[in-house]
Amino acid sequence: MEERSIFKQLLPYLKNLPLLLSFTSFVGMIYDFGFDQSLNQEFQLNLLYQSTLVVGIISAVSRYLRKKAKPSLQVFIFDLFSVIFFLSLLLYPLKFARKNLYLDFFSEPAWLYLALLLVFIREFSTLKIKLNRAIFNPAQLFILSFLLIILGGAGLLLLPNAATAEFNFIDALFTSTSAVCVTGLIVVDTSTHFTLFGQSIILVLIQIGGLGIMTIASYFGYFFRGGSSYESQLMLSDMTSSDKLGEVFQTLRRIIVVTISIEALGAVLIFSNLKAELSPSYIERVYFAIFHSVSAFCNAGFSTLSDGLYELGYRFNYPLQLSILVLFIIGGLGFPIVFNLYNYVKHLIKDRLVPFFTKEEQGPYSVPWAVNLNSRIVMITSGVLLLVGSTIFFIFEYNNSLAEHQGIGKVITAVFSAATPRTAGFNTVDISGLNFSTLMLIFLLMWVGASPASTGGGIKTSTFAIATLNFWSLARGKERIEIFRREVADISVRRAFAIISLSLVVIGMGIFLIAYLDSEKDLLSIAFECFSAYSTVGLSVGITNQLSEASKLVIIAMMFIGRVSMLSILIAIVKKEKYKNYRYSKEEILIN
Repeated sequence: MEERSIFKQLLPYLKNLPLLLSFTSFVGMIYDFGFDQSLNQEFQLNLLYQSTLVVGIISAVSRYLRKKAKPSLQVFIFDLFSVIFFLSLLLYPLKFARKNLYLDFFSEPAWLYLALLLVFIREFSTLKIKLNRAIFNPAQLFILSFLLIILGGAGLLLLPNAATAEFNFIDALFTSTSAVCVTGLIVVDTSTHFTLFGQSIILVLIQIGGLGIMTIASYFGYFFRGGSSYESQLMLSDMTSSDKLGEVFQTLRRIIVVTISIEALGAVLIFSNLKAELSPSYIERVYFAIFHSVSAFCNAGFSTLSDGLYELGYRFNYPLQLSILVLFIIGGLGFPIVFNLYNYVKHLIKDRLVPFFTKEEQGPYSVPWAVNLNSRIVMITSGVLLLVGSTIFFIFEYNNSLAEHQGIGKVITAVFSAATPRTAGFNTVDISGLNFSTLMLIFLLMWVGASPASTGGGIKTSTFAIATLNFWSLARGKERIEIFRREVADISVRRAFAIISLSLVVIGMGIFLIAYLDSEKDLLSIAFECFSAYSTVGLSVGITNQLSEASKLVIIAMMFIGRVSMLSILIAIVKKEKYKNYRYSKEEILIN
């Protein structure tokens, strides 16, 4: 009886053992990469890793021995391949197994780290995390997740093996914030100051910042558990802007699948356009392609080149620039727009092209509302900004920054330089050498930024479009905004002007503070830096690393506010007023 009672007391700890051990191994991996170890420490870490794989196998098998556990087919396939993978890694160190060609494939340490990561993801995803709206509203949870990732990233960048030179906390915090907020402003040279481990940390931070840690964690939790609480679904529906509660996790899956697919295709295109003589190492070219594909799609602007794409060997590589251009334009459109365009293309193929070629009889012709109002506004605004921006840049810089390019190269460089200020952050020209009139154009493009629910920043294209349409409606004497036989909701107009007003307040405060803290800097450079930081662009005229510590903190705050938006911060900190069933009488205020 005593033995049974002791077993019952130990049972909760035994159930949590796989999670605790996988977390310990995850921390051990960070220590392994971040510090140099002695032989004894290497032996202890290896023992920890092997133990984690053994427990991971036991944990996976035990789930199917319980009567209550009924994982889905996709989870079963994942667990089956994981167990085979773990067993292969455990068998390889044995003498009889080293001659086996199959097992010899797993001799690289990278496979072991991948296995440990899979164990950690699998065990962590079994946790039932309840997102209670009574404790955190969606805005608070969104902001808190970004803060935690930024602080964690700064801590990782401070590890001895992450950088090649001394690195203070402010610079680490700046770099981490810039990566998570997908900005691209840097205070140290990413290519020379960080080791491969440090650059990989930045790459992971960019990916997490682009997708959002809640998106990733929530989807894996749903994938392995097969369900979620009603409260969690409500919270995630607000965060993902899902119209239907039942489509929350389908939206999360689409976001992850689309992101991985586009980034993988982008990496292939970038790799195919790299010149072997600039980087003879095959592995280095693969890493370059992956890093720049993720950075481009997430509109981060980070590069492993000291001068970015303006570096001499890449400045005239137009196919490479076009590959990166397409990536950050798609990333800047936003997931809802991409999904809506996909549905539209599917509709054209299924309901128009297939019946036409098969000569099937079609019913009464009708045009469905396949492309919604939001997509139409975003696409038109983005197209106009790209066309007008490219044309103006081409004219203003024809005999300046475009003088070294010839023929089609001038056009591609002009289009790239007009698209990148809208939060991409890559540069193929010297920003500090641009004409004053061109810089004014870039100010406007940076301020507008990308589209809603995208990886970019700025006030967003839809906000800019609504403000412009409002001007036109007022000039025509109309009381509402109408476009494409639809009326824009009043709440959308109010949010648009709130975002515009708050952005100008934050940018103005940033300029004021940096002008006071670094009074020797000229106002144009300071303003450019503040617009770039708030809009999470990453372009600079070259003063970022020259700023004082206090000014760097101002830029850090602006990057963070620009990524999460000032309106979200206000919603997070201001208590939401309950609905009141009355209205006061209206009275007009003298405006003009």
